[in-house]
Amino acid sequence: MKLVFLVDMNAFFISCETVRDSSLADVPAAVAGDPERRSGIILTANYAARAYGVRTTMTTYQAKRLCPALRLVSPDHAYYAACSRSVMAILERYTPVLERNSIDEAWLDLTGCLPAGMEPVKLAGGIMAVIREETGLDCSIGISENKFLAKMAADMKKPRGITALWPSEVRQKLWPLPVGELYGVGRKMQEKLTSRGIVTVGDLVYCGEQTLKARYGKWGVELYAHALGKDSSPVTPHQQDAMKSIGRSTTLAEDVTDCGQAAKVLLALSESVGERARRHRKKGTTVHIAIKYADFSVVTRQASVPATDLPVPIYETARVLFQKHWNGRPVRLLGVTLSGFGGEENRQLSFADLLGRPTAPVRQDGRLEAAVDCIRAKYGRQTIQRAALLDSKQKGTPF
Repeated sequence: MKLVFLVDMNAFFISCETVRDSSLADVPAAVAGDPERRSGIILTANYAARAYGVRTTMTTYQAKRLCPALRLVSPDHAYYAACSRSVMAILERYTPVLERNSIDEAWLDLTGCLPAGMEPVKLAGGIMAVIREETGLDCSIGISENKFLAKMAADMKKPRGITALWPSEVRQKLWPLPVGELYGVGRKMQEKLTSRGIVTVGDLVYCGEQTLKARYGKWGVELYAHALGKDSSPVTPHQQDAMKSIGRSTTLAEDVTDCGQAAKVLLALSESVGERARRHRKKGTTVHIAIKYADFSVVTRQASVPATDLPVPIYETARVLFQKHWNGRPVRLLGVTLSGFGGEENRQLSFADLLGRPTAPVRQDGRLEAAVDCIRAKYGRQTIQRAALLDSKQKGTPF
């Protein structure tokens, strides 16, 4: 049996804003295209605002009439994209077969990835908890045997819902729903269907495949299949060649105020990034670090390195960047990313430049790391670790 999850981030844009401005947590709030104009459009509203009837695509004028106390925030799409990358990096720990459906949701094919004896709902709960711990964001997760049912399940309980919808439950759980709630059915299509007496998902089944095909062509055939809970489309990950970066970040259990503690976290992150780069056969020429302080302000810096997929040069560059740019304030989150795949990029600040030394060729022998990868793949990653990490007390590290 296949196992597919759909992870859907709840009220994503405004939730991202709430992570860096906690005053938004307990009040009606929304991200709007232009809060200063009466014609600005609501992009995402939090659940407190939705209780007043505020919805996506509504004008800010309409939203304010429904909820005069509504707080509006201008969108920061670069920040949302960064938050999305952090979420997707977490999901990729569970399976390499991941398909992004949008900036705030993705399908995961977990067939064969479920630990022995673990129920899918428990795994979903673990994923939800890790996302919350490391990003401060909430999600809902749908569970089923195919992409369509997993998507429908994820929409059934929000926020922070975990819902399973198996083919045997379609008649009970899916058929009574209004036809407009069927994934892929927009407002205009719903109007066409209801005008012909098709009000619920079950009505599509009773209408019959041939009738729907005659009226709506291939789309009618797909509607009928979905109403039966059928979907043969595979979870399709992006091509490796399209991969632009590999990154890991972690929110620390306690704010770090010591350079040595930070170094251990950076080493653990660099080892994870290098391991994934080798798995995808990628070598990068740019190392990035992200430092999020206790006040949620974020600093990102980068430097170039000779093309590598090994943890030591990644770590050494990340450590020097941290030492150079850390302002001494308590650190809440650290991240390491490797990019610049597919050859040397235009020259940026190099690792040698950071150290004040002339650039020299570096011999990168990956045989040791390859052996470590093989051992971990066969016996588990805890069987072999770097000595520097054995006494680490940082519970926020990803291992």
